[in-house]
Amino acid sequence: MTADPAADLDLETLRADIRRGLPETLPEKAPPTDPEIDRAPRRTPALSAADRGLALRNALRYLPPEWHAEMAPELAGELAEYGHIYMHRLRPAQRLFARPIGDYPAHSTQAAAIMHMIHNNLDPAVAQHPYELVTYGGNGSVFQNWAQYRLAMRYLAEMTDEQTLVLYSGHPLGLFPSHRDAPRVVVTNGMMVPNYSTQPEFERFNALGVTSYGQMTAGSFMYIGPQGIVHGTTITLLNAGRLYLGTGEAGLAGKVYVTSGLGGMSGAQAKAAVIAGAIGVVAEINPAALYKRHAQGWVDEVSTDIDHLLGRIERARKGREAVSIGYLGNVVDVWEALAARGVPIELGSDQTSLHNPWGGGYYPAGLDFDAARDVMAKDPAGFKERVYGSLRRQVDAINTLSANGMHFWDYGNAFLVMAREAGADIAGDGREFRYPSYVEDIMGPMCFDYGFGPFRWVCTSADPTDLQKSDAIAADVIEAQAKDAPAEIRQQMLDNLRWIREAEANRMVVGSQARILYADHAGRRAIAAAFNRAIADGTIRAPIVLGRDHHDVSGTDSPWRETANIRDGSRFCADMAVHNFVGDAMRGATWVSLHNGGGVGWGQVVNGGFGLVLDGSADAARRADSMLDWDVANGLARRAWARNAGAEFAARRAMQSDGRTRITLPAHADDAVIDDALAAAGLLDD
Repeated sequence: MTADPAADLDLETLRADIRRGLPETLPEKAPPTDPEIDRAPRRTPALSAADRGLALRNALRYLPPEWHAEMAPELAGELAEYGHIYMHRLRPAQRLFARPIGDYPAHSTQAAAIMHMIHNNLDPAVAQHPYELVTYGGNGSVFQNWAQYRLAMRYLAEMTDEQTLVLYSGHPLGLFPSHRDAPRVVVTNGMMVPNYSTQPEFERFNALGVTSYGQMTAGSFMYIGPQGIVHGTTITLLNAGRLYLGTGEAGLAGKVYVTSGLGGMSGAQAKAAVIAGAIGVVAEINPAALYKRHAQGWVDEVSTDIDHLLGRIERARKGREAVSIGYLGNVVDVWEALAARGVPIELGSDQTSLHNPWGGGYYPAGLDFDAARDVMAKDPAGFKERVYGSLRRQVDAINTLSANGMHFWDYGNAFLVMAREAGADIAGDGREFRYPSYVEDIMGPMCFDYGFGPFRWVCTSADPTDLQKSDAIAADVIEAQAKDAPAEIRQQMLDNLRWIREAEANRMVVGSQARILYADHAGRRAIAAAFNRAIADGTIRAPIVLGRDHHDVSGTDSPWRETANIRDGSRFCADMAVHNFVGDAMRGATWVSLHNGGGVGWGQVVNGGFGLVLDGSADAARRADSMLDWDVANGLARRAWARNAGAEFAARRAMQSDGRTRITLPAHADDAVIDDALAAAGLLDD
């Protein structure tokens, strides 16, 4: 990436820009763009003439009336060109990145920490389409337009610890009186009346500027680059080897994992495969995404030819190499070549952004990247049919390889759902789909049910030394836990201990000085307490932000992903995610978020997250202990009630550790009792 000519503006200029919010005078033009920064594809909402007028009117309400005559034609042009109004002229001139917390103008340390996190989500080294305020997933937005960004940053600079900023899908509703234990920011994204939570309605309402797709950690300011998912992907691969291949502790040496996507989240796959010891083959059609990950060290090698790729796979297999190979091209071509030539593949998945299939999340076979974008913009209906055809071909090839021994899973990206919609041969024998979700077989029963999930933290000093110290502190906590851990959870602790000890060597930091590991109910609280003590005594020299992916024990209700292994019928219910959002806010979170959509798509999931600032104070320690307790225990209780054995085990441990916790546990009915009762009532047969 070339240097932004305005990146080195002095600190006082940056602070003044934040305090000001909207510029005092209208800039003459938008700042220059870097040709190496990937741009979002054109959106294609179906808008009436009245809708287009409403979208423009809605955008202009952010701007002073004296700007309207000049800006109205420009914003109308954006709507015509991009299918959305971004207000590019208001994009800041300086490059945005996670600066040391002291650089931000703020009356509240908590507010400064949130600014640090927002800037990380918009850092060109981190974000997928930073000029369009998209962090990852093709449409996972931080804000809807640059006026919203400027107003939100101004409010954060002005607020005290007795005010709360409310954000409706990126729109800063305003600052409101609250109290010190209340969240500084409350975020909602895409919260729709259920009848209107469909993909076409999203495109329309998003173009109108009234709702936003926050994905998970994009709109909640908790994204930490591909590291945020690499640990979970590593755990998934290691446990898939244990479950499907019987690898035990031997790892995946000599085993081949084939998948697709090197974007914001999927970019973790290549490095995760190497950490797990496998040969990772990842297809990516977007050259900018592939070469970005290669330059960052997340992809070891690049191949542009199928024959070269297949030959390289065989050499790596014979040498039992741990290597990642990024293939520039369409994954369907890879699957079909592997199937046609009978190449043995052990593990397979897909991480294209199929929650956004018509807007750049999936590129159909038979078109290169530029041609696909052209068809996407000019012939949306034809593009949709090409996507369906491509999915049918992809599933056919995957089925052939699976019949020859490959184990394939859906990676929570709506692959199975969209393949079914496309008419692919994806139906299961006695189950909904031929293939499981990775949560259904692996992550759910092995991690989430026991309380293990993607706990993360960010050192707001932006100092790598603080991150190294935090790694050592977390490792000490996990090592102490593992010594007395019961057999049911000991292996997960040992996996995480190895992970955190090797984290720095694996060079995973992109953007903020952040780390992630899978900690359980007790572990998260213990690590937070240790961090807070280290800040208090000066070992760590600035506050730490705690958070997690929404993809966690309690944070997300998603029937084909996070709650896929809940089989009491409640996987389609969203009580857990909503209660997590409310409960975290009540117990001291610095900010909370609740989203419709994320991962598997709009209307398919409700999810929430939090951020919590540790500053070394007794108040921070109290808030962290209370909030982190609920943040995990809520999910354990729900999973236990669904009769998940691991969650029942973990719920009992939670109650033993704190006598104030009383969880309702289920009675288990005998199958024979159920069958006899149904037969007697004449209800046994369909």
